[in-house]
Amino acid sequence: MITGIIVALPEEVSTLTAKKLAKGDVEFLDAQHVLIYSGTGSTNARAAAGKLMDLGATRLISWGCAAGINPALTPGDLMLPLSLLNAAQESLPVDLAWHSHAARHLEVGARFQGCLLESETIVSLSSEKLALFQQTSAQALDMESFAVAKTATEHQLPFLAVRAIADPAQFDLPAAVAYALNEKGEVSLVKLLKFLIFHPDQIPGLIILGLNFHKAKHSLTKAAKNLAAITAFDTASAEKSAAAAI
Repeated sequence: MITGIIVALPEEVSTLTAKKLAKGDVEFLDAQHVLIYSGTGSTNARAAAGKLMDLGATRLISWGCAAGINPALTPGDLMLPLSLLNAAQESLPVDLAWHSHAARHLEVGARFQGCLLESETIVSLSSEKLALFQQTSAQALDMESFAVAKTATEHQLPFLAVRAIADPAQFDLPAAVAYALNEKGEVSLVKLLKFLIFHPDQIPGLIILGLNFHKAKHSLTKAAKNLAAITAFDTASAEKSAAAAI
C-alpha cells in the first residue's frame, strides 16, 4: 500500500526529506511513501493528488502548516483534524479508523482534533481569523487539505491531514508576506527586500513569524519520525474487523 503525501511549501517538504524539490517534483521516501511538492492552493493540491494516484498511491495525507483560528492554539501545536470544511459549508470526514491509529502513534501530541477550514486566500488579520472561528467553530485553516480530501473522497481513498500551527489566531500576518509570495507559494527575496525598504516596521512581525514557523516545522519533523508507524495501518482490514464485530 502506497501513501501519497501532498506538501505545499518547500519548508514543509524539508520536514520529510533533505532533498531539494521543485514545484511538481515527486520523491519516493521508500517503497510505501511518496511525496509531492504541490505549491499552494486548492488547484495545485488537487493536481498533485491526481499525480500521486497515477503513481499508485492508495491513500492520501495533506501535510504541512496551518493558521490557527481557535485562540487556544499556539505555534507548534499539532492538529490531526477529524473533518474538513470549505466556504460552501461542505464537510468531509477523514478516515476515522486511520485517524485513531495515527493519533496513538504521533510522538508530538495532537491536541486539537476538530475541524480544519479551507481558505481560498491568505487570511492575514487576527480579526478575520477570530471571525471565522466564531462563524464555523473550526480550529485552524489552510489552502490545500480540503481539495486533497475531496479528491480522496471522489476516488474512495482514505485521507488524513497532519498540520502544525505556524500562524496563531491572535497574530496579524505581516503584509510583506502576501506581497512577496509568488505563484509557487515561495517568498521572493527581491520583492520582500523591496517591500521592507519602504516598510521597515514590518521587520519585527517577520521575526515573530519566523520563530513561529520554526516551532511548526519542529513539530512536523518530530511527527515525521513516526511516519512509518502512522501509515502502518490497513484501512480495509480495519473495516472488515469492525464489520465482523457487529
